[in-house]
Amino acid sequence: MHPRIEDYALIGDEQTAALVGTDGSVDWLCLPRFDSGACFARLLGDEENGHWRIAPENADRCTRRSYRPGTLVLDTEWETDEGAVRVTDLMPQRDVAPDVVRVVEGLRGRVTVRSTLRLRFEYGSIVPWMRQSDGHRVAVAGPDAAWLRSEPPVRTWGEHFGTHSEFTVEEGEKVAFVLTWHPSHEPRPPLTDPFEALECSVADWQAWAARCRYDGPHRDAVVRSLITLKALTYRPTGGIVAAATTSLPEEMGGVRNWDYRYCWLRDSTLTLGALVQCGYLEEAEAWRNWLLRAVAGDPADLQIMYGLAGERRLPEFELPWLSGFGGSRPVRIGNAAVKQLQLDVYGEVMDSLSLARRAGLPAKPHMWSLQNVLLDFLRSSWRQPDEGLWEVRGGRRDFVHSKVMVWVAADRAVRALEAFPDLSGDPDGWRALRDEVHREVCEKGYDAERNTFTQSYGSRALDASLLLIPRVGFLPPDDPRVVGTVDAIRTELDHGGLVRRYSAEEATVDGLPGSEGTFLVCSFWLADALHMTGRTQEARELFERLLGLTNDVGLLSEEYDAVAGAQLGNFPQAFSHIGLVNTALTLYGNEEAG
Repeated sequence: MHPRIEDYALIGDEQTAALVGTDGSVDWLCLPRFDSGACFARLLGDEENGHWRIAPENADRCTRRSYRPGTLVLDTEWETDEGAVRVTDLMPQRDVAPDVVRVVEGLRGRVTVRSTLRLRFEYGSIVPWMRQSDGHRVAVAGPDAAWLRSEPPVRTWGEHFGTHSEFTVEEGEKVAFVLTWHPSHEPRPPLTDPFEALECSVADWQAWAARCRYDGPHRDAVVRSLITLKALTYRPTGGIVAAATTSLPEEMGGVRNWDYRYCWLRDSTLTLGALVQCGYLEEAEAWRNWLLRAVAGDPADLQIMYGLAGERRLPEFELPWLSGFGGSRPVRIGNAAVKQLQLDVYGEVMDSLSLARRAGLPAKPHMWSLQNVLLDFLRSSWRQPDEGLWEVRGGRRDFVHSKVMVWVAADRAVRALEAFPDLSGDPDGWRALRDEVHREVCEKGYDAERNTFTQSYGSRALDASLLLIPRVGFLPPDDPRVVGTVDAIRTELDHGGLVRRYSAEEATVDGLPGSEGTFLVCSFWLADALHMTGRTQEARELFERLLGLTNDVGLLSEEYDAVAGAQLGNFPQAFSHIGLVNTALTLYGNEEAG
């Protein structure tokens, strides 16, 4: 049986990440970056597309697993008839090259353990040439090279295009494996001491987690989400990828399979807010600086997403040799949505920079000049229809959320001038823009008969993004139109007590066949909106349910199938974990609402 998405746990070094299954197999790893070709692609294919399994002989799923508290170091344990064994997995922060460290430790009895390594570069399509050198196994294919060694050395042999090891461990005995990647034209990097790397990684992660300022209920879940966001950060630039994976399906067996290993502007404000409120100002500043570099240039060319270092070209193509997760094809690399027009990202950028300024992050040269240019562009372009927050592929519309975020852009500019009189700008023009957008949205995006805002002008469909209207300040939470919208979404977009992104019957909006699960961050938004409209107890009950959807190590994917009780979509998903953190802050950091 193919693993479930929730069967995986994440390890990483803040430049890339690997997924480790409950069977002890590393089934996904891209090297050297999140968006590089995968050398383990079993996640989207089969064993012949690359994986690395370490487990007791003849064992299947582990007995238990967990992260060490406050870390990204994973312990997986098996109880067998012969005894018990633990495998500890981590990727230490790299000095030169990325390493995967796997430490096998005997806990009880005498257990035979097997390691099976199948390296397949370029998304499982290239079998490398294997050789031995200085007691190491070396794999080379084109630009990629990888070295495998164990401490102490164990019996290792090649068979069926794989590298196999077998050994026994008794209580207290340890055997460590280190897999190191480097460009094949460069010499082998310095050796990593696996036991020292484990000790340092635990200490470093725990010191980082201890800085979290949130001290309310469910702190462990909040810290786990923050660690996940940290793990999805590309440390050299500060960019945060939406997920560590590509093409995990939004519908099992369906075609809604996208590459999320890039940085979306839509996540910027909520991410920045979570980092600032939890005390991670250094990470918040790095994300803000990435944002400024990425969006620099002609405002007409602003993209909805960028590469890890701000790259703009992310061409989409398919990998026909991979069967897809659970048969969900095609497997896509790159993302064609990069070419879409989404007016809401202008509001996200303005809101993020406004939040950074209020939080006291050091100002950057030309930051305010950039904001002026963005407002100038919006004044002449805001009436255009666009593809909207959800990146629909069924044609442009006048999405209400997009227009609301145009209002946010103008509002934040006006507020900046009011708070910082030394800034230059056009306050009268920006106020006029703000008022005009507000008036049009309330006239064309509101259904008076049903007392709810709608997905787009002239539509009867609903959209979960409308739950953000009170959060961004477009209308106060007690406005009857806000309360009506929250109630309508809660009723019409409900699926098993969770929230769909938009009306299921609106088949033409996204231009795709099939359906999808409930989008987890939307349910967090509903909890926020319930709290803001005075229904805090209901909000907390929903939040508790959402916490119960995390897998056994506290991770969330993009979506959830409420019928099958299974996670869907790319994993782990930054947006879902941002939602978790912000809802905890909303519910337990502010006792004012109902």
